[in-house]
Amino acid sequence: MRLTWADRSIVRIARLLQRIAPWHRLPRWLGLVCLMGIRTELRHQNLYDAAPDDPGAPPPGAAGRHFGRNQPLWAVHAPTPERILEPNPREVSSRLLARRGPMREVPFLNLLAAAWLQFMVHDWMSHGPGAPGEEIRVPLADDDDFAARSPGDEMLIRHSRPSAVAGDEGPPVFDNTETAWWDGSQVYGSSPEREALLREGAGGRLRMGDDGLLPVEERKGVDLTGVNGNWWAGLSVMHTLFAREHNAVCEMLAARHPDWTDQRLFETARRITAAVMAKIHTVEWTPALVPHPTVVAAMRANWYGLLGPRGSRALRRFSRADTLIGIPGSRCDDHGVPYSLTEEFVAVYRMHPLIPDDFRLVRAGTGEETGTRTMTEMAGAAARAVVEQHPPEDLIASFAVGRPGLLQLHNYPDTMRALPRSRTDAGGGAPRTIDLGAIDVVRDRERGVPRYNDFRRMLRLPPAADFAALTGDEAAARELAEVYADVEDVDLMVGLYAETPPEGFGISETAFRIFVLMASRRLKSAPAFTDDYRPEVYTAEGLAWIEEATMSGVIARHHPALAAMAGDVVNPFVPWDRATNRRSGATAPFAAAPEAP
Repeated sequence: MRLTWADRSIVRIARLLQRIAPWHRLPRWLGLVCLMGIRTELRHQNLYDAAPDDPGAPPPGAAGRHFGRNQPLWAVHAPTPERILEPNPREVSSRLLARRGPMREVPFLNLLAAAWLQFMVHDWMSHGPGAPGEEIRVPLADDDDFAARSPGDEMLIRHSRPSAVAGDEGPPVFDNTETAWWDGSQVYGSSPEREALLREGAGGRLRMGDDGLLPVEERKGVDLTGVNGNWWAGLSVMHTLFAREHNAVCEMLAARHPDWTDQRLFETARRITAAVMAKIHTVEWTPALVPHPTVVAAMRANWYGLLGPRGSRALRRFSRADTLIGIPGSRCDDHGVPYSLTEEFVAVYRMHPLIPDDFRLVRAGTGEETGTRTMTEMAGAAARAVVEQHPPEDLIASFAVGRPGLLQLHNYPDTMRALPRSRTDAGGGAPRTIDLGAIDVVRDRERGVPRYNDFRRMLRLPPAADFAALTGDEAAARELAEVYADVEDVDLMVGLYAETPPEGFGISETAFRIFVLMASRRLKSAPAFTDDYRPEVYTAEGLAWIEEATMSGVIARHHPALAAMAGDVVNPFVPWDRATNRRSGATAPFAAAPEAP
């Protein structure tokens, strides 16, 4: 990306402002200027095509296209087998990730936010199943109880499947099996064959059962949808909700265009529904995860421009500058690098501590507790029984008041550290369970993702001088020092969990820097949200549907019994029983949770 005079000026201003104070401590407008400068510099220095010389690669954003990089290719190295195991990933998981006592909760997020995150990730990216053949062999300590569940003295993990464009030299390269565009592929699939399985074949609609649920994919025993790996009840709720939303859009379009074919109705409804998802993620989910006033304003500016919805509508006919009208409808720009998601972006989305080991189920409208379920009872094929036994309104209400876990050390779900092998890409004949925490560590190492300090250097952030500087907590610093020989060895995910986030952040500042770059890139580089975001493509009524869409509105449209509750919350990804998340002074339908200090 070549910087213009205006670009260079905003970068200089941002650097000067940050000498005064970090951007998140500046007044909102100065903080916004600072974020614009940071994003511009990141676009200039942190976007790389991992295989720029391959003419046979699929088009940018297509399924099968390789992941990109946020670090220069000369700095990306394939690790040696020994380095992948230093320090032992199982030891990292057991001593630094494993939960100690009850899950520590995020007070300002609900479980709808956790389910939504996985719902979105399945749209954007997957490395696919591991490569068969020789596995990564993780030694187990003599006293490790993992051996009792998986006989042997090693944990076997399949390698990530390398891209066909990967060479013997240069950085490791891996393919994204899903479309990297924000196109709803988790609902619709990333191939014509998968899409055909999901369609009703009339009126543009997706298949739904008479019970209002998605059909069952018999081979897996889970909902039949675009992507249904790592399945649990929270995903079932999201997929069913947005399949219904797609069909509602089809009905709206068919009423206005009775001459349209099934194919045209489907394609237009998919485009509209995907845009609804993108808007919800931009202006509702992200501000819930990072409820800092400057971030809230920045995410609204991504969608509406700095002047807000009214200003955006007024200026659209005169300007295509995204600072004024928002990214939708602005000029498409890939910033000089073919679009892809990056390995570093995948790495910062490792947020498994959000998931509880136990779920409290309640009745919508009354808050009466109807029981608890373990994650094991909510996951895989068992999830189908849960969604069939509990009305969707009750499940949504349960997730709306349930809290996810903090992204911290010692808060990784126990369930995911002892997963059945069939739910993972672990390989080998002997192991019956695997430790996803250990696998998360291995994946970043084998894919050449920088360790924590190098990751910060990549982003022009100061590295941690020692363990105490990294975490700010003496006990945590001692634990890190017992596992890692040097602060330079700390894995990225461990460092992100150990880092103290700024006030009002649900994630670390280091992870947020990648969000600053990639969140807007998913929109700005996509023709669907820029050059093609116009009535001729979406229809006037389709754009109006997107304009009016909110997560609360989607829930209310398909579950009228929840309309009053959903309509009364300020942000649907914040606990609905939280007094500060209510628009009215009316009594909440659930006992209010204590406010965070």
